Amino acid sequence: MQNVNSVTALKSYQQALLENPKDLDAQINCGNLCVELHRYEEAAGYFRRIVRILKTNQAAKNALCYALQALGNQSHLNGQFAQAEACFQESLNYQSNNAVDWYNLGNAQRELAKPRDALFSYLQSIRYNPNDADAYNNCGNIQRELGQLDKAIASYKKALVLNPNLYHALAHLVHQKQHICDWHELTNDINQLSVWVKTVPQAKISPFAFLAMPNTSMQEQKQCATNWANNFYAPLLKQCQSYSFNNDNIKKDAKYKLKVGYLSADFRLHPLAFLITELMEHHDRTQFEIFAYSYGVNDKSSERKCLEKAFDHFNDIRLLNDIDAANKIYGDGIDILVDLTGYTQTSRTHIIALKPAPISINWLGYPGTMGLIASDLVISDSVVNASIPDYYLKTDPLKSKYETSNPQSSPLFDYIIADALTAPNLADFSEKIISLPCYQPNNSARPIGKTSLKVANQLPENAFVFCCFNQSFKITETIFEAWMRILDATPNSVLWLLDCNRWAKDNLQTSAEQLSINRNRLIFAPRVDIADHLTRHMHADLFLDTLPYNAHTTASDALWMGLPVLTCMGDTFASRVAASLLTQLNCLNLITQNLAQYEATAIELANNSQKLDQIKKHLNSQTEQSDLFKPSVFAKTLEKSYQQIWHVYRDKIGD
Repeated sequence: MQNVNSVTALKSYQQALLENPKDLDAQINCGNLCVELHRYEEAAGYFRRIVRILKTNQAAKNALCYALQALGNQSHLNGQFAQAEACFQESLNYQSNNAVDWYNLGNAQRELAKPRDALFSYLQSIRYNPNDADAYNNCGNIQRELGQLDKAIASYKKALVLNPNLYHALAHLVHQKQHICDWHELTNDINQLSVWVKTVPQAKISPFAFLAMPNTSMQEQKQCATNWANNFYAPLLKQCQSYSFNNDNIKKDAKYKLKVGYLSADFRLHPLAFLITELMEHHDRTQFEIFAYSYGVNDKSSERKCLEKAFDHFNDIRLLNDIDAANKIYGDGIDILVDLTGYTQTSRTHIIALKPAPISINWLGYPGTMGLIASDLVISDSVVNASIPDYYLKTDPLKSKYETSNPQSSPLFDYIIADALTAPNLADFSEKIISLPCYQPNNSARPIGKTSLKVANQLPENAFVFCCFNQSFKITETIFEAWMRILDATPNSVLWLLDCNRWAKDNLQTSAEQLSINRNRLIFAPRVDIADHLTRHMHADLFLDTLPYNAHTTASDALWMGLPVLTCMGDTFASRVAASLLTQLNCLNLITQNLAQYEATAIELANNSQKLDQIKKHLNSQTEQSDLFKPSVFAKTLEKSYQQIWHVYRDKIGD
């Protein structure tokens, strides 16, 4: 009744303004009623006019700022980040020392890919409220994206001093320390995160960061993903109940082509391009219609152009908010929607959570389960960001939380694509498993650059070259100590690593010296274009894999170049990928079950050139013969699985 009365009253005051546009009382009442009705954009319009009349009236300015702040938060939640930015900027014209406005402005600017502007805004927020742990956390996130890893770590530490229970800040701190190979106190911090995952369901701990941490189990990773899904996607779905898609109207024409959509931020010069481009080209167009939904930057690379041609329909949805993107996918009639990003950076899993397609699949980007989502979740005191869950819109000191009462849960995704090696236990996954011979597709060829000399890569001419071109966060203290024992047992050897960042390089060299290995035996390969990077593999003798996060695309790069990859198989999806690739190539003697066997095999191969040559010869033969690098074969197997799950769905709805 109050809402109806407010609408009636607003209409009366608006009529009064038509008759007397200078009626200040009517302007004020219209603004206040629009606020009451949550019509903040209209409210801001009325208050702007009042401020122009009452130039020095602070109450009028405060009313305008309130409307702008509410509109900014509302716009951000709807994915209208440019409008959110404009709202907070306008509010700051009147309240320049408002720490909350600076904070929320930074959130909007980060979404708009303005990291330096966002960093300035967060620093301003900290200036006006130096006790805000969230501002330090978000500042750290931007510093991380700008490559300022030392400053990011300092920001996360400060956030945790202010709030020791800022769960996500500790997860970020651990992950960035992994990136710079600073292992001090890491075990204690990871143990604390594991405790929070199991006992504090509202803890917002990044699933991707968590699965990269040593000694986290598949069940803990599943719980972490479930906590994440419930904290972010269940509340958002409750807010978006009006956006329900009816996916039961299934076409019954026998000649109907299945519409498969692939969602990713990485349709560009990215490892993904070397896995899926030819697969998309080989999809059977008599049975399938293939769609791409790209929300990442268009880098205008040749890889991007090839991907655009590989799909029947290539849709750039970067400028669409999640709801509009879901509407686009639903409008296209997609039957199977495949997310190639998962819980990795730039994830837009909320699009999947809105269920714009009957069947959803997690594949390639995130090597683990996406978790369960509670259907009877109770939302309280929450205002969260729909796209970047790590950033909160501030309206008051309360944080988002949820409560459940014996919740009924269902998988966030319907299926995950895996294989018998990467997913041996069904209980570790929320989704049903589509099990392929090997979960990873590959193009039949990769770009090759000009041949370089060994000396040009700073490698000793006659040394045995162990290498690992994985990102630095995958190098754990345990695996590095194993590498140093291998170097100690093979004096005429060096370890060739990717130069990821200067802090990691310094820390690894220092750690080597502490383990009595000359720091100069660690040689760091600069980042170069992909063709030259692949070519320089010819100078390595044996690739030493990491644990618990294996080489994935990096492993298939090495194998395709004829470089043997020695792996130690763990218990999690991410720690079994290299074993899956090697099994597909029938190179089982390169799969070890523990670090002792791993070290012994590496040492043996370094000292037995004949055996290593036999392995290389076998690998080159298998690269030609096996299906690992045959996307046409992979496409047929994948399509058969798509058709099977589609028939299961049709049977389920009674078609």
